[in-house]
Amino acid sequence: MKNLLFFLGLNCFLVACGGGGNNGNPDENPEGQEQVLNGGGVSSFTKVQPMTGIVVWDGNPNAGSGAHTLEYSYMLFEDVVSKKGVYDWTVVETKLNDIASRNHQAILRFRYTYVGQRTSVPKYIKDLPDYYETQGISEGRETWFPDWSHQELQDFTLEFYEKFAERYDHDNRLAFLQVGFGLWGEYHIYDGPFTLGKTFPSKEYQTLFLNRMNTLFTDLHWSISIDVEDGNVTPFRDDPSLLNLSFGLFDDSFMSEEHATVNEQRFKFLGLETRYVNNPVGGEFNYYTDYDQQNVLSPNGPHGESYESFIKRFHTTYMIGNDQYKYQSLDRIKEASIHTGYKFEVTKFVKSENKSLLTVRNIGTAPIYYDAYLSINGNKSTTSLRTVLPNEEKEFTINYDGNEDLVITCGRLLKGQTIDFKRSF
Repeated sequence: MKNLLFFLGLNCFLVACGGGGNNGNPDENPEGQEQVLNGGGVSSFTKVQPMTGIVVWDGNPNAGSGAHTLEYSYMLFEDVVSKKGVYDWTVVETKLNDIASRNHQAILRFRYTYVGQRTSVPKYIKDLPDYYETQGISEGRETWFPDWSHQELQDFTLEFYEKFAERYDHDNRLAFLQVGFGLWGEYHIYDGPFTLGKTFPSKEYQTLFLNRMNTLFTDLHWSISIDVEDGNVTPFRDDPSLLNLSFGLFDDSFMSEEHATVNEQRFKFLGLETRYVNNPVGGEFNYYTDYDQQNVLSPNGPHGESYESFIKRFHTTYMIGNDQYKYQSLDRIKEASIHTGYKFEVTKFVKSENKSLLTVRNIGTAPIYYDAYLSINGNKSTTSLRTVLPNEEKEFTINYDGNEDLVITCGRLLKGQTIDFKRSF
């Protein structure tokens, strides 16, 4: 009985002193910390984040369905230049403004060669007496190929991208630029008359072009096809130093049956595991078979692996899927789109000594490739969110401790676009 009375008395003493349970008022914060009253954030992601997701062509009637933030378009050199040195950007402006009117951003690719069509080489070059294009058959259709032996075409191509960079490097209507030679600008002539230095640029010129591109763009991200791995076509095998250039990658036969034996090996050669850290990875669902197109968003994909699994492995930011509305519901397309690219979760928010200290995890498949900042009442975090890789968590500081909403700001966004974060603090 004495022992029982002793323990009862001890328990009363501990409770009276605040021991044996929660210390004090549970609403109180540790010494030196302020209460977090800030709003902002979402409980779950219901919107596709800017500059990510499943991409449709700009003429797709479903572009405004809510499942997309990016639209894609081929562009023609001859639509901008017909006379030497005279640039008319009207067609580009019209395209970018139209896409931006839907609060979307553009992915553009200028191309010279398209199956079944004439080249988009400017008229003044075609009219030169010593310029000779090649007329051939590709995919059973009459197709024209540029004369890459001609110095004027080589010079014009470099000048064109110089002028383009001067005008659009910092343009927030444009998310990404794809560049390349050959059929569709995809760095190959897989079917048709292929001759280095004639129907396709020489390796020497390609080297010059790639190095020039690397200096022209300081903000806009430019990408090339993973087909550049082919040493018979491009200089990368001969000159591995080209792998040090800051280019992104696109894969125009994503999730094909041969992806593991062909495409994946190309990604490895091009240094995917380090390249994606600073340069975007995108592509297009393959058109090798109708079956593939029908099943790329099926639970197990067309060949046993889901889209969601693929994009985690390849750190994908965007994927062109223009024909998916033929096969999939809007809900499924939007779901896949939301899963593609960066997604931020704020897991901890502490205020102390007039500062806001936050912990952020990237629960997406890729980084964000333009600077974005946590912000309270216009006070931005001291470092950019672009440093947070997938499945990585980092701490951020805002030198301000007000109670206004916590938001994410990014100078590359269009007016009205917002970046969400999951609120887990």
